[in-house]
Amino acid sequence: MTDIAEDGRTWLMSGPSSSYALHLTDADELLHLHWGPRIALADAEALAERPLPGHWPFESPLDGREEYPVEGGPRFVRPALSVRTEDRRGTEWRFVSYAAAGDELRLRFDDDGVGLTLHYRMRGDVVERWVTVENGGHARVELLRADPATWTLPDREGWRLSQLHGRWAAESRLTSAPLTYGEKVIGSRRGHTGHQHLPWVALDTDATEERGEVYGCALGWSGSWRIAVAQLPDARVQITGGAGYDDSGLLLLAPGESYTTPVFAGLWSDGGFGGASRAWHAYQRAHVIPDAERDRPVLFNSWEATYFDISEEQQAALARRAAEIGVELFVVDDGWFGARTSDRAGLGDWTPNPDRFPHGLKPLADQVHGLGMRFGIWVEPEMVNPDSDLYRAHPDWVQYQPGRKRTELRNQLVLNLAREDVRQYLWERLDTLLSSAPIDYVKWDFNRCFTDAGWPGEPYPQRLWVDHVHALYALLDRLRAAHPRVAFESCSGGGGRIDLGVLSRTDQVWTSDNTDPLDRLAIQHGFTQIHPARVMAAWVTDSPNTQLNGRVSSLRFRFVSAMAGVLGVGGDLTQWSAEELAEARRWVELYKEIRPVVQHGDLYRLRPPAGGLSAVQYLRGEESVVLAWLQAQSHGEPVPAVRLRGLDPAASYECRETGEVHRGAVLLHHGLRTGLKGDLDATVIRLRRI
Repeated sequence: MTDIAEDGRTWLMSGPSSSYALHLTDADELLHLHWGPRIALADAEALAERPLPGHWPFESPLDGREEYPVEGGPRFVRPALSVRTEDRRGTEWRFVSYAAAGDELRLRFDDDGVGLTLHYRMRGDVVERWVTVENGGHARVELLRADPATWTLPDREGWRLSQLHGRWAAESRLTSAPLTYGEKVIGSRRGHTGHQHLPWVALDTDATEERGEVYGCALGWSGSWRIAVAQLPDARVQITGGAGYDDSGLLLLAPGESYTTPVFAGLWSDGGFGGASRAWHAYQRAHVIPDAERDRPVLFNSWEATYFDISEEQQAALARRAAEIGVELFVVDDGWFGARTSDRAGLGDWTPNPDRFPHGLKPLADQVHGLGMRFGIWVEPEMVNPDSDLYRAHPDWVQYQPGRKRTELRNQLVLNLAREDVRQYLWERLDTLLSSAPIDYVKWDFNRCFTDAGWPGEPYPQRLWVDHVHALYALLDRLRAAHPRVAFESCSGGGGRIDLGVLSRTDQVWTSDNTDPLDRLAIQHGFTQIHPARVMAAWVTDSPNTQLNGRVSSLRFRFVSAMAGVLGVGGDLTQWSAEELAEARRWVELYKEIRPVVQHGDLYRLRPPAGGLSAVQYLRGEESVVLAWLQAQSHGEPVPAVRLRGLDPAASYECRETGEVHRGAVLLHHGLRTGLKGDLDATVIRLRRI
């Protein structure tokens, strides 16, 4: 809902519990007024009457107060917009008009033929912001920087910044630190979202998991990006972010062309970090994730069971075992195509290997369907091996710098998706592949970063950084439209491409290549700060964990760890004993019972994975599920009690595991003490309102 003042220069957008307000001065300066608890239009108008501070030659009255800072004029903060025309730099805009239709507000400005539209949309308490820049008649308009938003926080003392950092196999780890004067910059210059940071930040002063104000911002972009959090000299805080890591150039707009930025979403919550997370999760399930109301199936993936050594007969044997334990989706990972017997060859040649699949994928897919499961495959379309038919035919289709060595990472190069011929080739190959067999699922991988991001012969080669991502989005959109039954997973060597942009086109994401169940607790704790369990893929693999650390863990611990998201199995089932297969079937059956609550319910992080006991709770309607993990027990200390959240204090709840009946403020103690013992133990507790 948008309320507009009578003079048409003050706008107030409100959600269920929050409001966002801005005001245009008589000098066409767009000022930020309020972001926080819900207010009335009269309150916003009163804020608009407050005068700006006096102008000093060393300070700007606009800095820290302007809604969308641009380069040029009396401004010294980081600009969200940096533009070059054939004879000018910077921006000196004038207000043109506004439009409020449905849930979107648009403010249009102009600078001598360079049009700028600021877009706002309130979805729940999440504010979506993005920008459109248009060349209205210049010979050329170069966008060095065009960020979707600058977020301004209210005056507070002692801001604390939270972010998610990591690396391969250790993604999404939560860290918090006091915000100091100057700028804190996070991002990726790698061409994809990256393992190092998720594009999300949160700021608070004294919030806990369930109490206090939290401001969060999340960027919907799957390429290189940057978010800068600045505490200005007067202690005000602004957050600016968008596509591109530096200001070397995004795009060159010809006359009549325009560029629309990705969405930069912001959320205010007074429910602590847990309340903010639940609001982010609800927003993504309602407005971002395709078909979010559908349960994600239990899958089996062949990678850790077979690596590159695969055949139709071997995959069929795994499929039979997977069906026996209740798996619903069987996925053939790397190695089914071209000359792909290792990571040195085959990428780009998306036809089944004739020695391994002499009649294509259809016979195996038919067998899998006959076992009552869906069928999926792994692809990495944006990459090519030098040892491939594609590269031998089109060596100019990759990103490269003329006269420089073509850097190979994982023995592969990056295709230049900004080229129309590359995009058309991938569309034809993937469309043909998905039409050749009853394929229900595609695991879409991206296993290396940009390094030689050149485009010989292109007048403005910098555009490939943006155009590659737009081409990826367009290809996914086109494939989804042509093959609506096919679900897609985003993977990038684990969690290297997870953001709101790719989540709007995929059904789930691969959280990390690290499948160790203990390591996964911290990764999943960080991931759920912003993204819901509905998209968080997690696998049960073999023990010891030979891929990473050799850790030995029980099947019970591995399953309960993976049941916190979208359950998958990735071990070599042909080597599991009859007892292990029977136990696995029981865990899969249990997961299917609790899946609607886990994948669609509200998440409460009861205890973080910091040693000892950790636990999460899911609540949906009359049902609640608790997953708890005891990492270690020492000196005979008892397992601590855990108080549940979100329950009706006047209602009674029955615990299915113990038969006990509890009042609304449930304190789980007996169930945990009887269900958890020793080291690396785990339990599932289910409650239902009676």
